[in-house]
Amino acid sequence: QLQLVESGGGLVQPGGSLRLSCAASGFTLPYYKIGWFRQAPGKEREGVSCISSSDGSTDYADSVKGRFTISRDNAKNTVYLQLNSPKPEDTAVYYCAADTTLFRRCVLGRQRYDYWGQGTQVTVSS
Repeated sequence: QLQLVESGGGLVQPGGSLRLSCAASGFTLPYYKIGWFRQAPGKEREGVSCISSSDGSTDYADSVKGRFTISRDNAKNTVYLQLNSPKPEDTAVYYCAADTTLFRRCVLGRQRYDYWGQGTQVTVSS
């Protein structure tokens, strides 16, 4: 059974840093495209970042470019999202998801993702 589990969320001050983890079980994570999404109260779930399986290429939403970094540790079957200099508007539940389709490159649109974790809360506040 394919399963994704997020961890690492919590309270962080503006300008601080936080690292989220997405651990996979039941499948070999490097073979699939992985995306990070977030959903704030009353808002749509939006794509934050993704990493492709074929060449490790990445993509970021404009709102987080230069501040967030996605990476993958194949030995640990885990994908990370490093949040640097977070802002209060980054407060949301963060989800990771797997795209098991045959497309080569990852996308930030949620429609292609068919396995989702349960989410981890990130609160940016002083």
